[in-house]
Amino acid sequence: MTSTQKFNVLGVAVSAMDLQIATAEGLEACETKRKGYVCVTGVHGVTEAQNDAAFKDILNGAWLNTCDGMPLVWLGKKAVGSWVDRVYGPDLMLEIFKATQDGKFSHFFYGGAPGVAEELKAKLEARFPGVRIVGTFCPPFRPLNEQEETALAAQVAEAKPDIMWIGLSTPKQERFMAEYLPKLDCTLMFGVGAAFDFHSGRVKQAPRWIQRSGLEWLYRMCSEPRRLWRRYCINNPLFIGRIFLQLTGLRKYPIDKTASAGLK
Repeated sequence: MTSTQKFNVLGVAVSAMDLQIATAEGLEACETKRKGYVCVTGVHGVTEAQNDAAFKDILNGAWLNTCDGMPLVWLGKKAVGSWVDRVYGPDLMLEIFKATQDGKFSHFFYGGAPGVAEELKAKLEARFPGVRIVGTFCPPFRPLNEQEETALAAQVAEAKPDIMWIGLSTPKQERFMAEYLPKLDCTLMFGVGAAFDFHSGRVKQAPRWIQRSGLEWLYRMCSEPRRLWRRYCINNPLFIGRIFLQLTGLRKYPIDKTASAGLK
């Protein structure tokens, strides 16, 4: 169990760390075969958890639950210290691939539209010579049926990846990790969402200054308005209002005892 400090964001226990710490924790878990799943959580995930107790339990059951968005980073800095920083899914993925170019730990991609995982595999093998990507699986846009689940389990059992990268979306990828980590022969699962599309080259990332300003949500909504407008136009105001209530003490957002270990 990681000793990383956590802080409370609307009843979700978020890990206080930066990219370097998250990378080191992941590599150590692979070394010691410590099974767990990693959520990279932002405003969207925390807001989804307010109306879905089961989803909140999944976030709080994560081995690491990192700050994917700048609002959570700012809350972490206030609660824990100025060293807390963003652990953005696409950045964490690149850092871990950079650190595993020696081939010691292997990778598997699950998710993406048809062809994306294979494109991602080719791009990352070219970018990080020596990495071992031992399989890909493109799921349907629905829960796996029994036959598909059996096929996935057999493929993963043969490949035995140290890390499975899950590229679905929130909350689908978190639910998948919580359900399938015990069923599949891998050590870690990372839910990294749009990282598959970004690193395969299918979708353009926001410039770094926009990412650090806290306005990446606006950039992404303008890029994919039909898919994302509800997420940002509804969730963001709800999040701001609830955080105001939490910070002023007008409402309490408790965390269960298991997730609250190390809580600030």
